[in-house]
Amino acid sequence: MTQPGPVAAGMEAKLRTAFAPTHLEVIDESEKHRGHAGYREGGQTHFQVVIRAAAFNGQSRVARSRMIHKVLAEDLAEQVHALALKVEGTED
Repeated sequence: MTQPGPVAAGMEAKLRTAFAPTHLEVIDESEKHRGHAGYREGGQTHFQVVIRAAAFNGQSRVARSRMIHKVLAEDLAEQVHALALKVEGTED
């Protein structure tokens, strides 16, 4: 298993602190987007987040997305070009 890059590691730390997830994956999918808008050599531009946390219980899909975007706002503004989300509450 490869170590996450600094952007992925930072995102993971922020998400763990904010949501105390029971499951969390921050996957760098940048290589799948080579040659597309926003791609940079070395990756760290396109991510998928898979997260399950009680904080999302009772929240709509849009609300869950907004919660994550708020926590990752700095990353999204500065480094991350694309973010795909798979978000579940613990009651889903």
